[in-house]
Amino acid sequence: MWGNVPPVGFRGGTRLGQPSRRYAPSRRARAWVGPCVVVAALFLAGCSSPSSSTPASSGTSGTAKPSGTLVVFAATSLTAAFDKIGAQFEKANPGVTVKFNYNGSSSLATQITQGAPADVFASASPTNMKTVTDASMASGTPQNFASNQAEIIVESGNPEHIKTVSDLANPKIKVVVCAPDVPCGALAQAVFKNAGVTVKPVSEETNVGGVITKVTLGEADAGVVYVTDVKANQSKSDGVPVPPDQNQTTQYPIAEIKDAPNHTAATAFISYVLGPDGQKVLASYGFLPPG
Repeated sequence: MWGNVPPVGFRGGTRLGQPSRRYAPSRRARAWVGPCVVVAALFLAGCSSPSSSTPASSGTSGTAKPSGTLVVFAATSLTAAFDKIGAQFEKANPGVTVKFNYNGSSSLATQITQGAPADVFASASPTNMKTVTDASMASGTPQNFASNQAEIIVESGNPEHIKTVSDLANPKIKVVVCAPDVPCGALAQAVFKNAGVTVKPVSEETNVGGVITKVTLGEADAGVVYVTDVKANQSKSDGVPVPPDQNQTTQYPIAEIKDAPNHTAATAFISYVLGPDGQKVLASYGFLPPG
């Protein structure tokens, strides 16, 4: 009989004779609305994710710690000094392993331009570093970290009594040098030119290590190497100084390789070499400050 007619006293769910709470809120209700909205807003803000207001870590190398394997291509003349620097760097940076590839700078430059994986290149000559930079394979500008000069290396006791650069022009003296495209070879040619002599070597080596080996084994009477090489091998050879007016200084530049597999460690290693700890080691092996 009633069908869907609502019970007496209700119309659409609202009691007759009273204002609708939906459309006509009481003063008390209105008084609570403001504070509730504020509290709710504060609550939601407190529960929101910190990431909405805190920027994410940039992950730049400035905050990253060196780790992993670092591959350094370095001139043979740096072997003793860099071995020590590498050990100190590893100790100062736990988790880093430094692997060195020592060879003539020209050979190393060729390897790098042909795509050999390397993080850092330390050359014994700006000329060979230029090979890398001209190929756009260096990241940033190379920095000189040391310098070196030439010295004549002879067998222990100097049995041939070699005293001057001119003595190397004697055809009876078996002289060995580096190939002209290798820094130590270019340095030897500069010394011969400055001394005004013509020297015909019995052998031209691909790196300074080959010169040292042949002299210390008695396969040659003398060779032109770096001052640092004579110092590093003083237990099995002697040195004959080259006069300042006949000598020449070569600079040693270092650079990170473009797209280095271990950029963070490469940057840290270069900074270490240029810093006081690295410079102290280089000086102890006879290297001169960069010029």
